[in-house]
Amino acid sequence: MDTAIQSSPDDIKVLAREQYDSSDHLSPSTVPANPLDLFRQWFTSAQSTVHEPEAMALSTVSAGGIPSTRIVLLKQVNNRGLVFYTNYNSRKSREMDLNPHVSLAFYWREIHRQIRVVGRVEKVSREESEAYFRSRPLGSRIGAWTSHQSAAIAEGELDQQINRIKDRFGVKEGDVEADIPLPDHWGGWRVIPLQVYFPLIVR
Repeated sequence: MDTAIQSSPDDIKVLAREQYDSSDHLSPSTVPANPLDLFRQWFTSAQSTVHEPEAMALSTVSAGGIPSTRIVLLKQVNNRGLVFYTNYNSRKSREMDLNPHVSLAFYWREIHRQIRVVGRVEKVSREESEAYFRSRPLGSRIGAWTSHQSAAIAEGELDQQINRIKDRFGVKEGDVEADIPLPDHWGGWRVIPLQVYFPLIVR
């Protein structure tokens, strides 16, 4: 016998929303042989319309098979893959060390498009990480030294860590530039696509 599911005042209900009407009509004759070429076309189009089109959901899997998803920022894409940067001691990095298979998802609401990527990861070279690190604002470079991702910190501890790093590298109040080296625990990951999907968004 079927049992009806009773609703409660705590239930969250999805109300009527905008309906999608995608104008994309993909076929073998219109899609480039290399799917990353189409990705670049779509990403370039999104940059003028979408807020932070580089935001992507990264899914990894723990040693016990438990998935975990978080948002990271795409920093480079070429024929070798898609690159993002993070702390190598973070949970996501530890999981990618154990299992190099990941998935990415981009969702661009403003232009009714999404892209999914399934692939494997590898660390980028120290030279690539160094070049990108040098391009970051001073505060972000200091943050890379103080960031202990996925770990709890006591109240006020982060400020103390920042001050210690500033003292260590001679950063003075009001400085906008300083020689902050790349930490050993920070760098890039490259997602090498095995499959790329361009699913249509439907009602």
